[in-house]
Amino acid sequence: MNSKVLPPGLTPIGTMPTGIATPGQGIVDPVGLAGLGASQADFAATIDMQQLLRDVTDEANKNNVSLYMVDPRGLAVSEFDASDGSIAPGTDRQFLNATMDTLRTLAVDTDGRAIVNRNDLVGGMKQIVRDVSAYYLLGYSSTIAPSDGKFHEIKVKVKRPGVQVRARKGYWALTHEEVARSLAPPKPALPPAVKSALASVVNTSVASKSRSIRTWIGTTRGENGKTKVTFVWEPMPRPPGDRQASGDQPARVSVMAVATDGSPIFRGRVPDAVVASAATKVPGSAATADSAARAPARVEFEAKPGTVQLRLSVEGAGSGVIDSEVREIVVPDLTTTQTTLGTPALFRGRTPREFQQLKSDPQAVPVTMREFSRLDRIFVRVVAYGAGSPAVSAHLLNRTGQPMSELTVAPPVAPATDSTVDVPIANLAHGEYIVELKATGEGGEAKELVGFRVTS
Repeated sequence: MNSKVLPPGLTPIGTMPTGIATPGQGIVDPVGLAGLGASQADFAATIDMQQLLRDVTDEANKNNVSLYMVDPRGLAVSEFDASDGSIAPGTDRQFLNATMDTLRTLAVDTDGRAIVNRNDLVGGMKQIVRDVSAYYLLGYSSTIAPSDGKFHEIKVKVKRPGVQVRARKGYWALTHEEVARSLAPPKPALPPAVKSALASVVNTSVASKSRSIRTWIGTTRGENGKTKVTFVWEPMPRPPGDRQASGDQPARVSVMAVATDGSPIFRGRVPDAVVASAATKVPGSAATADSAARAPARVEFEAKPGTVQLRLSVEGAGSGVIDSEVREIVVPDLTTTQTTLGTPALFRGRTPREFQQLKSDPQAVPVTMREFSRLDRIFVRVVAYGAGSPAVSAHLLNRTGQPMSELTVAPPVAPATDSTVDVPIANLAHGEYIVELKATGEGGEAKELVGFRVTS
């Protein structure tokens, strides 16, 4: 740790001691000690500094932190500018010693080292590395078992001759309240729905060597009692430094949907399928072959409610199969009078114009990613089904599932059409969040969670 603590009496800018006259400025009194005598002011400042140092070392010892203090000046001969003749040599030496003592105190009281008053900084750094690279962690149970919250001194000795032992001077005992908290029952685990929403963030954001694409599968109400299934894919971002050959890059995905009895439901390629839709192109934007290949693409088909097997084959630019997968999905029944929600779809716009274009395009393709920058603009579309035209509400939750704020929902223009939820992320800190979507109507209540991560 490279740190320098100001000695008693230094100004906040660390240039002059308290009560020292500066050219053209008179007496400097940054800490309000002008009403005290010189000795009283020095004593008060010393006591205040000692208390601050004690607070730092106490907190470090409670958290098993050793402070290694480094003075980058090397062999220091003066605390202040030697060209300033207004500072007496004795005062300069006094404050120089106080600076060194401060660094030594922080290091010694936390079982660290003070690399001060020496020009061999490289040797000091090597010594720090050796200290933190190998050590013994000893534990014991006290027969006294105090819970007074006070500091208890201990001594560590070894019988081996010629060995120097450096160890902490003691430990801080827990208070009665801390003991009670440590013995309290564990906090309840996250609800399964929250864990599932957070897991989806990881699964769609972390590149995997065994998977070349990431996907999103959504369901909405179809015709004749069926459910419309939407399959969206886009290439998985390459890890930094990956020089994958262009022929091994995902170019299209062959999709086969099969019912439980083995009968085929759908077969086609994305984006070669007839009903596939390329990503929305913003007017005025430059579309290249590479950007088109990397844009999300989708295919839609209808299936009866129940279990459906999806067989996916990822084809490279050279038309060869570079990856394959078989997964089972459960197609819900969205024709009942019970309140249900279709799969929420998430959209991202990089600019205000693109954002508005996406919101005005009912055929826009959702993104599969769940990591976003604070510069992105995102919104969610969801459809509520059930008796009585269920109303949709939305809240932003933290990663533990606790509500943070209510989100504005643009209601559907007609029954069984999309509700739109803007999700402002510009002011969110780095971390994981959840959008809670809730539909309430005559058929009861339904809830869906969408997890995402803000990266920067």
